[in-house]
Amino acid sequence: MRRTYHLIALIFVLALVNLDASAQCKGFAKKICKLELIPYIHDGNYHAAILTEGEEAELYKTFYSGQSYRLVVCGSDALPDIEFKVIDAYKNVLYDNTQHSLERVWDFEVEASQQLKIMVRVPTSNTQSEYPISGCVAIMFGFKDTTK
Repeated sequence: MRRTYHLIALIFVLALVNLDASAQCKGFAKKICKLELIPYIHDGNYHAAILTEGEEAELYKTFYSGQSYRLVVCGSDALPDIEFKVIDAYKNVLYDNTQHSLERVWDFEVEASQQLKIMVRVPTSNTQSEYPISGCVAIMFGFKDTTK
């Protein structure tokens, strides 16, 4: 019984730590990364997660023809520059920031409405450390207001 109580308490504490880290990461996205969308209008979604060097994540998003978009991928200062690719349904790489000096911002339009996959990767840093570096990585989207 006592062991079960300790296990439940540990799970609860880990969940709280994870929620706090997630909230801090969302705050990072709002305060830092969202600014890079200007003059584009933020789509209202905050895609952010704690990643460790060497880890990858992917996100699927639908984009519509006739609309101009801005994609911003940024990571906290502790992390090396984040790598990202945008891939279509046929596995064609539409953009790879490793081919563009690890740019954090990409402005684009799609010819036809489609779902794209955004793959982000935190490269392994060159610094010698006992533990791998972790930090927040955010993927933000904006669009141009075409009504003006």
